[in-house]
Amino acid sequence: MTVQAHEGVKPAKRRFSIDYHTMGPLLALIVLCLVGFVLNPAFLSEGNVTNLLTRSAFIGIIAVGGTFVITAGGIDLSVGSMAAVISGIMIIVMNGAIDTMGVGVQTVLFGCLVSVVLGTAAGFLNGFMTTKGKIEAFIVTLGTMGIYRSLVTYFADGGTLSLDFDIRDVYRPVYYDAVLGVPIPVIVFALVAIVGWVLLNRTAFGRYCMAIGSNETVARYSAIKVDRVKTLTYVIQGLCVSVATIIYVPRLGSASSSTGVLWELEAIAAVIIGGTMLKGGYGRIGGTVVGAIMLTTIGNILNLTDIISNYLNGAVQGVIIIAAVWLQRGNLGHLNIFRRKPSA
Repeated sequence: MTVQAHEGVKPAKRRFSIDYHTMGPLLALIVLCLVGFVLNPAFLSEGNVTNLLTRSAFIGIIAVGGTFVITAGGIDLSVGSMAAVISGIMIIVMNGAIDTMGVGVQTVLFGCLVSVVLGTAAGFLNGFMTTKGKIEAFIVTLGTMGIYRSLVTYFADGGTLSLDFDIRDVYRPVYYDAVLGVPIPVIVFALVAIVGWVLLNRTAFGRYCMAIGSNETVARYSAIKVDRVKTLTYVIQGLCVSVATIIYVPRLGSASSSTGVLWELEAIAAVIIGGTMLKGGYGRIGGTVVGAIMLTTIGNILNLTDIISNYLNGAVQGVIIIAAVWLQRGNLGHLNIFRRKPSA
């Protein structure tokens, strides 16, 4: 004789809940946009939104590469200086190639190729010294940050490297033109983000990055080639810097020692705000994209209002980084004011 258990009992309904760890950055961006609109209705104008997204592209592309590095337990402080020296060398190369290649698309493409080669080489150098040299990533990239910044200052002789005006006219559309109303830098940013998302979430390489960031020793015992994977994360970072540089150079057509200053701070902030764990083991490309847009939005709001000086933009970003890491580590639950005193 069989008895049907729980006959007539309806299954419990699932309660609607929001994963704030995943949706938090997006919700924060929406609130930020509402605040910007309330403070100044021009914030949501087509021109301002287009400008905001275009400016987000540089840091966003770099931050996508940074997501891989941080997910695998590393850090790269050299990205801003790397972008500066790549920009400077691109300008020098394109100006020098005019005599042999003429003023045209071929010269611009040659400069872009140089950018990709330099970015790959710089990323590989950081990764090689970190893995094979057994030097902490913080120390390696801090050192290369100083080296790259000094090199661009040297190449510019303490001044500014300027792109030839004729080449600049050919190159300008890469930054200022649009396809179907969407600026080219935004399209490039979207493509880089899509490729990064697929690589991190749908390939063995992405799983290896997370495994290494979670526990490098266990990853080695699992037959993961840790040094190779970590080096590749820095190469990806270098490639992303080169792509960002390619769309940045036509904006101003120049490079100097001040190019890319604090880009490393903004890139790391975008990654952390987006939900990627600073200690490694977990990364979110979508969150990084939202984080990059958030940072640019904050700066944009400061420009449109007089509540806080725009000169304090870096200070605001610094506070955001500290707050994001603090919340990631769950310190809210460890505050003494939230602890119950043991009963006597």
